Amino acid sequence: MPDQLLKEVQQYAEGCLVYIPKRSSKAGWGRLSGTREWIDKRNEEITCLFMQGEPVKELSEEYHLSEDTIRKIIYKKNQI
Repeated sequence: MPDQLLKEVQQYAEGCLVYIPKRSSKAGWGRLSGTREWIDKRNEEITCLFMQGEPVKELSEEYHLSEDTIRKIIYKKNQI
């Protein structure tokens, strides 16, 4: 590290450990493993079934999610 840069950093964090993150962009949560796509597909299915008249209670039981979670999925999709 150049001396001038070190002196500048010392003004803000002298005697401390400093974490400097990489510049590379990170993939979003679940993007590399495919989990994000799986959840998005599941949520789309839930929304479609609800629009076809499936009750929240039945969707909750079918997908093993709380009724509140089902409502959040449905209302979030309808706002977009």
